[in-house]
Amino acid sequence: MLDWGQQNFCNCPLPDKRLQQRAYAIGQALAGRFGMALSMVFGDTKLLKRAYEFFGLVKVTFNLLTQPHRDRITQECTTLPVLLSVGDTTYLDYKAIRAKTEGYGPIANGGQGLILHTSIAVEPEQGLPLGILWQKLWHRPQDTWEQDSAKKLSKKLQQAAKRKANKIRPFEEKESSRWLEGMEEIAAQFDRIEKHFYGLKNSEAIGKESIDSATRIVHVFDAEADIAEVFDKVRARERTGLLVRAAYDRCINEDTRHLWAYMESMPIAFKYEVKVAATEEQPERTASLAVRFSPVSLKSPERLANQKPFLLYAVYASEIDTPEGVPGICWMLRSTEAVTSAAEAAKILRWYTYRWHVEEYHKILKSGCQVEKYRLAAKSMEALLGFLTIIAAELLRLTYLQRTQPDARATTILQPVQLAVLKANASLVTPSPHCRLGS
Repeated sequence: MLDWGQQNFCNCPLPDKRLQQRAYAIGQALAGRFGMALSMVFGDTKLLKRAYEFFGLVKVTFNLLTQPHRDRITQECTTLPVLLSVGDTTYLDYKAIRAKTEGYGPIANGGQGLILHTSIAVEPEQGLPLGILWQKLWHRPQDTWEQDSAKKLSKKLQQAAKRKANKIRPFEEKESSRWLEGMEEIAAQFDRIEKHFYGLKNSEAIGKESIDSATRIVHVFDAEADIAEVFDKVRARERTGLLVRAAYDRCINEDTRHLWAYMESMPIAFKYEVKVAATEEQPERTASLAVRFSPVSLKSPERLANQKPFLLYAVYASEIDTPEGVPGICWMLRSTEAVTSAAEAAKILRWYTYRWHVEEYHKILKSGCQVEKYRLAAKSMEALLGFLTIIAAELLRLTYLQRTQPDARATTILQPVQLAVLKANASLVTPSPHCRLGS
């Protein structure tokens, strides 16, 4: 049986077998001491120097380092009839770096750094995060327009001019296209893995019927992905679905009303409880939601070539009896998945709560793996992230494995030799009454 490092880093498609071996060694070292300074991770000066050299190589890229993990997760997910892909974007801030700024770009609040978009595979019944399906890492170019115009225009006028210019840009050139790009890349990834898994050598060898009857991938996004182009692309794919929180109050087709008014006119179908995590301002609580659902036909914007209305299902959940001083939950969810009963509406709400997994993943990446604490040139930082993003995904999976399968055998995550070491040293520590170390 392959160990975790072999599964994720041994088969990186790097051009040299020695680089593949180096990737495995670096991955193993980081997995054991993630979040520490690199000098502590590698200890020996020679090993540290080799790691720095590896990170700086042009042929070592973020995508090549993460590909074995993404392929493995995709192959494992082909056994599922339905898979959730939850996606979101985070900003990695490296404004403290002063001497190695090339390759970093402007981000929010005057910072500089990298932007990471992540799609995580989630099992739809228990909500267990399985791993990373797709990631995109990039930086924005330095905004020369803003630099040249800063002395002439106020910040408010600059932002207005930018918004106007952004409206006329092709969709493919906008950052928002990453939502569509991720969906396309994941679909292509599944096609490639399925063809390889079944021993098929070309696209003609697998028929349309067998592809469409394979795993259905439902992408779960927050309001930032409420983009007409995203919904337009999905309706051309039979094996891809969407669940998106609405950001815009779109027009109902052949109706004078908009989405919110239309859904508020519907009777309350049932009540649904959802746990709300604690924040710095508020303790954890259980929110009670009044739920309405209905099929909806929304107008297609004029900018799209396909002017047919979007035939979707809306699930509208608003909190009742909200505690004083607490902002109430209000979700307007739009989905391609059929919602014709209270049970199906409840499933959509449950699926949407799994979207928080990707936010927890980004938190683990920053707080657990400490990715913003390193002071590397951008090229080296991208290579280091190729390891740390995979480690963070495993930490997230283990966290939820403990929550969803607390009685699972230890062999689920441990190799026989690791289990033997733990058993041999078990007498050296006082066992917890909650610890289960099965074999």
